[in-house]
Amino acid sequence: MSKARQLAQKPTQPTGRKNLIINGAMTVAQRGTQTTQTSGYTACDRWQFNESGATVVTTSQDTNVPTGEGFANSLKVEVTTAVSSPAASNYAFIRTKFEGQDLQSICKGTSGAKKVTLSFWVKSPKTGTHIAELYDNDNARQVSKAYSITTANTWQNVTLQFPADTTGEFDNDVNNSLQITFWLMAGSNFTSGTLNTSWAGSTSADRAAGQVNVVDSTSNNFYITGVQLEVGSVATEFEHRSYGEELHLYRRYFQKWEFSANDGVVTVANWDNNTSFGIIDFSPEMRTEPTLDDGTVASGWELYEAGVIRTGTVLFLQQPSTRKAEFALTATPIGTSGHAGWVRADSAAFFWFDAEL
Repeated sequence: MSKARQLAQKPTQPTGRKNLIINGAMTVAQRGTQTTQTSGYTACDRWQFNESGATVVTTSQDTNVPTGEGFANSLKVEVTTAVSSPAASNYAFIRTKFEGQDLQSICKGTSGAKKVTLSFWVKSPKTGTHIAELYDNDNARQVSKAYSITTANTWQNVTLQFPADTTGEFDNDVNNSLQITFWLMAGSNFTSGTLNTSWAGSTSADRAAGQVNVVDSTSNNFYITGVQLEVGSVATEFEHRSYGEELHLYRRYFQKWEFSANDGVVTVANWDNNTSFGIIDFSPEMRTEPTLDDGTVASGWELYEAGVIRTGTVLFLQQPSTRKAEFALTATPIGTSGHAGWVRADSAAFFWFDAEL
């Protein structure tokens, strides 16, 4: 076979992982439904809800999806406290963030800077103009694109092409360099200018010009799924990944450890008669040194040591790194220094490790 024929037979679609977004199909939901939410990570991993004002929502992983597209889940944002007349500084949006080291293929800030294409499925309760934004956190630059919802409460496929930017390189590190924002509501501080459709220094008034108010009624539910960001000016078919692969990718940022009653947690040894220590390993390695969350009060833990079951009182981490940490438990009393034992869940319990952007 000639070289020319070999080249002609090469696939035209990208090979390898093309979607820069983790959990774009809303497959993984370690935190579960989040009620009375005003800010923070939503039910679906890697996705945040943020607001300024009085908006309150419930976020959940939902089974309402576009038919025949291969999706099983969506992120649902349910308005529970509405803002019908936003103040100038009010806003509400959902977003996801990226490490700089994962964006180097875009070549932003160089003469070889590349365009990127954002595609997604959305179901909005409001017709009219909606805004999606790319925000360069390293250089305070941004670009916005408008999309129009033509029929309320109906799944719609959207494709947005964003221009290349030869100004402002992304840092090659583990920190937040880029965020994609889907605006839901914006006060006049963010809408009074002209929508900035080319990369430029961030001007608040130009970020969300034209955005409708999706949070003006407690009857409103906003859904999104199939979110894909890829290098180039063409939207290709959504890259479906297995649940296991998505979970592995996300555990770099957040790991939830769940236990049933009597499950073993970690082997420990008594440092003194107050505290026992053990070593836990993170798999995969986490983005930064994590914090222990929602398990700092050890109401569900017991220490088995020298034939005695002791009630844990405080659970905490010491000397955490991206790969492992000292897991510490105090109990009353702890027992004899040097004795080995293990920590067990005395009922259904969980804790999580947080290294989010």
